[in-house]
Amino acid sequence: MQMPKPQNIMFMCQVKRPPNFPKPSCVREGKEDLFPYTQQKMMEMGIDPERNWLVPTGCLNRCKFGPVMLVEPGSYMYVDLDKDKIDRILEEHIKNGNPVKEYLIAEEFWA
Repeated sequence: MQMPKPQNIMFMCQVKRPPNFPKPSCVREGKEDLFPYTQQKMMEMGIDPERNWLVPTGCLNRCKFGPVMLVEPGSYMYVDLDKDKIDRILEEHIKNGNPVKEYLIAEEFWA
């Protein structure tokens, strides 16, 4: 059986650096559970994980804006994530194809 081509691939940074490291971590205090939360919400919302991949990843080089998630296709970089933002991104962008513009990184940092 062939695996279907993904509709969306969500790369969520999972870098957690030691205290006093020169670059900040994407996995920040109080937001350590965003990856498993996103997995759970995808299941609850009926988002097919074979067509919409959630991938833990290393540094996406937007550390000061973390937690961050890059959604492909389209190179949509979502920043300063929290559970409410995840809910809306999954509903509007992943399920309905409408990126949530107010959660995207500013153009001057992603050009």
